[in-house]
Amino acid sequence: MRPAVTELRLSAFKSHRAAVLPIAPLTLFAGASGSGKSSALHAYEALARLAAGQGLDRAFPESDACVPEWAKPDRQGRRGFRIGCTVRGAAGEVRLDLAVQAEPDLRIVGERLTCDGDVVLATALREPRRRTVEAAWHTSGTAGVTRAALPDDRLGTPLLPLHVAGRTAAQLRVLAAAEQVVMALRSAFACDPRPERMRAPVPAGSGRLRRGCDNLAEVLHRTRRECARRHARLTAAARSGCAGDIADVRVEQTPDGAVRALFGRGAAAPATPVGRLGEGELRYLALALVLLTGPGVLAVDQVAEVPEAYQSLTVVADGLDRCLHPAQTRELALLAVEMCARGHIRLIGSVSDAGPVRAMAGVSVVDLVR
Repeated sequence: MRPAVTELRLSAFKSHRAAVLPIAPLTLFAGASGSGKSSALHAYEALARLAAGQGLDRAFPESDACVPEWAKPDRQGRRGFRIGCTVRGAAGEVRLDLAVQAEPDLRIVGERLTCDGDVVLATALREPRRRTVEAAWHTSGTAGVTRAALPDDRLGTPLLPLHVAGRTAAQLRVLAAAEQVVMALRSAFACDPRPERMRAPVPAGSGRLRRGCDNLAEVLHRTRRECARRHARLTAAARSGCAGDIADVRVEQTPDGAVRALFGRGAAAPATPVGRLGEGELRYLALALVLLTGPGVLAVDQVAEVPEAYQSLTVVADGLDRCLHPAQTRELALLAVEMCARGHIRLIGSVSDAGPVRAMAGVSVVDLVR
């Protein structure tokens, strides 16, 4: 059973207060500008970074902006924010809740991991002068809990395997709950195609798609060679969402050794370099490629010690319909429904207009209001 995030909680984060957002295999946040769509995706991506072991400074590079405007400082001048999520899987329903201090300095001041209603890990900032938090987790025996100091700039949940022996049933439960959260959150690929960077030929490299999809041609070269079936599906998607007759999507090498992508138009017509496409077509093609590839192609860090069959990749796509025609948005959503139904990926994104996809089976639209 693959663990999956089923709920995102924004207790106090940017413009959100006590927000509980359901997360399905394909979830799209919809709402007017300023309703908090991007903020919700930022919180999800930050949790994914923390679950992967990254520090607070990388998860929240502009932490001051995450503090709600209405949050008042305490007597020590401290202000912060709170986020969390729920993950369901073999260990049951596991909730992760996190309190972060952003001012005067960035640090974790509280973390709670709950499994089916039982607190299995709790951390608290006991001595502000030290760069640690006091952590306590369930064990067994007369004490019932084990206490240790953990760093205040890292999420404690992914660090538990380094501290918990796993000899008792209670310890195994703690480890199972932590592993479930890490597996569900960590494999996330934040995608924001940048058409202005996708037009020029690119050097041939590792063939792993970057966040901005600027190395689109390099990745197309790899996927065309390694998986003919998925490449054919990409060509079909291009036909549905791009103008003109498209016989194939292919890659050619330039005289200087770089590669560029082209649309083959058939024997009677010259190929069209994708650099000549409009912004909407380039974004559409990049997003279709993301949906049709996987962790081996996308620049995402997986849990190496866990079999791939038990992992799930989550694509995070802010502004999924940006620059797209409603028909392109619908075609992209149909492709996402297909891939999510296979368990190949999960998708959490935002749209400015949910009209083209609201009634579509397999798409969960979460409406946000200011």
